[in-house]
Order: sequence, then C-alpha cells, then structure tokens
Amino acid sequence: MTEHAHGHGHSHGLVDASIKRSRDGLRVVGASLAVLTVTALAQAAIYLATDSVALLADLIHNAGDALTAIPLAVAFVLRSARAERFAGLLVVLAILISALTAGFLAVERLIDPVAPEAPLALALAGLVGIAGNELAARIRLRGGRRLDSAALIADGNHARTDGLVSGGVVVSAIAVALGAPIIDALAGLAITALILRVTWQSWRTVRHGAH
Repeated sequence: MTEHAHGHGHSHGLVDASIKRSRDGLRVVGASLAVLTVTALAQAAIYLATDSVALLADLIHNAGDALTAIPLAVAFVLRSARAERFAGLLVVLAILISALTAGFLAVERLIDPVAPEAPLALALAGLVGIAGNELAARIRLRGGRRLDSAALIADGNHARTDGLVSGGVVVSAIAVALGAPIIDALAGLAITALILRVTWQSWRTVRHGAH
C-alpha cells in the first residue's frame, strides 16, 4: 500500500509507506489522548468542588473525546482505510452522545436549579479545558493533514471547537460570581448546541473524506 505516501521521510523503499503511516498515526493519537486525559482528570477534580452542570457537560465531552482515540488507534494498527473511516464514524457517534448527555443535564438543572460553588475554581476548569483542547486540536489537525486522514481531521476540528465549549464554563463562572447561577444551566444548553454543530461538521468530513 503506497497510496498514502506523500514523500515524507527518507526510507527510499526500505520501509513500507503503510507501516510508516501506521506508526505516525499512533503517535498522533497517543499524544492527543495523553493531553485530553490530563485535561479531563483536572476538570473532574475541580468539578467536585463546584457542582456546575456546564463544567460537568464539558467534562463528559472531553472524556468522551479522549476515548475516541481508541478506535482511531485500532484503525492505524490495522492499516486499513475502511477501518479508519469506521473509526471516524465512531468519533461522530461519540460526539453526538456527549451532546445529548450535556443537553439532558442542562435541562434537568433548569428544572431543578442548584447554584454552582467556587466560581474561581470553575473559571480555572474552563481555562484548563480551552488549553487542553487547543493543544489536542493542533496535534490532530497537523497529523491529519500530513497523513491525509479524514478521521483525524474530524477529531481535530472537534477538539478545536471544544475550546469554545470550555469557554462557556468560564462564562458560567463569571455569571455565578455576579449572582446569576441560572446562566450555568443556560451555558450547558449552549454547549449542547455547539457540540451538535461539531457533530454535523465532523459527519460531513468523514463522509466526504479529507481535502
């Protein structure tokens, strides 16, 4: 299989292009998984002190995003374009599930309001999410373009928009500090809308392939 070779490296035929692509893909997936795992763990620790539905929605989303690395890694190990496309579809499904979960939690909090605590810690969690997702996005998008991988590009665009989602947590923290805790639930709904938009964009990317 040499259709994915793009002239990078200096193997001169000594290493099959599919093997090089597989190893490179695994490195990209592994690096982004590490970044998002640290991000989700940090947010989980802060959530315990805040009880914020916006943060919980963002945490669920980031944790689900980290788990999407598993089907991508399997696809690269198999060195199969079909498996990679299937992995991309699983990524889209994971995004959709996280959106529905976030929406359910936000509506539940609107019905039964509970004011979040520790707005400073909440804001910190949002900033952690922004930084972690942007770093993961850069890793995935750079690797996806280099490897011509629609699945990685879809996941990279997803992670980049997640930075905006985490920004909603910062907005929620400011609102809580100003005495408007209802904004926390509304931020959760806004996060849901953003995730649904990413779901559609990622589906289009996976369906039509990388460009």
